[in-house]
Amino acid sequence: MNAPSFRLDGRQALITGSSGGIGFALARGLGHSGARLILNGRNLDKLEKAAIQLRSEGLSVSTRAFDVTQSHAVQLAVDEIENELGAIDILVNNAGMTRRVPLQDFEVEHWHEIMRTNLDSMFFVGQAVARKMIPRGRGKIINICSVQSELGRPGTAPYMASKGAAKMLTKGMAVDWGPLGLQCNGLAPGYFKTELTEKLVNDPVFNDWLIGRTPSRRWGDVAELSGAAVFLSSDAASFVNGHILFVDGGMTASL
Repeated sequence: MNAPSFRLDGRQALITGSSGGIGFALARGLGHSGARLILNGRNLDKLEKAAIQLRSEGLSVSTRAFDVTQSHAVQLAVDEIENELGAIDILVNNAGMTRRVPLQDFEVEHWHEIMRTNLDSMFFVGQAVARKMIPRGRGKIINICSVQSELGRPGTAPYMASKGAAKMLTKGMAVDWGPLGLQCNGLAPGYFKTELTEKLVNDPVFNDWLIGRTPSRRWGDVAELSGAAVFLSSDAASFVNGHILFVDGGMTASL
């Protein structure tokens, strides 16, 4: 029996929030495994710069600027992509944000902002794409969760709530859409060095705590997320559904 393929040749992937950081790294990994890429974000200039970088590496890249927190804009964009570029075979719901503020001081509008960005967008894009995948009887959806889908840190309660909900939405997608041919899984990063975590990386107290808390004794590099994303997108994961794959250097395994 031949081993299942990890290649993604002939498949098209839409990655939300992919003009930088983790989303960009995931797109790069999928592209180098053969997928055609569609980068998404709200800033077209940033998207085009990201696309130029990936094309310079020989990858096939398109861009679509739309706001994933607006359901009508999402539906129009997904229809346009399918009509103009072809079927979306892989969706990576990566768009996300956080604010670090004690819960008693957290502004109501910021609570809703986090929920729209981290959770509503996952539902809007996931549903719009699934409606295209279901008639084809196949498709891969990867929702970006977090170690904070399981564990807490001071000052991040709304983010924790959104990522805990993302974990359960992922399982709900698998339960509803698995019988229709889709595989829906979560990818949960630990602490990775990105432009969004630069302040934490440069904070000696936090840096020392993190390294001591993580069994691998270091921060993650965003390129180290690619293998998990490729696996979940590929035929090698054909019987993996509703799973949350933690890539966290062992953080969730350790007290």
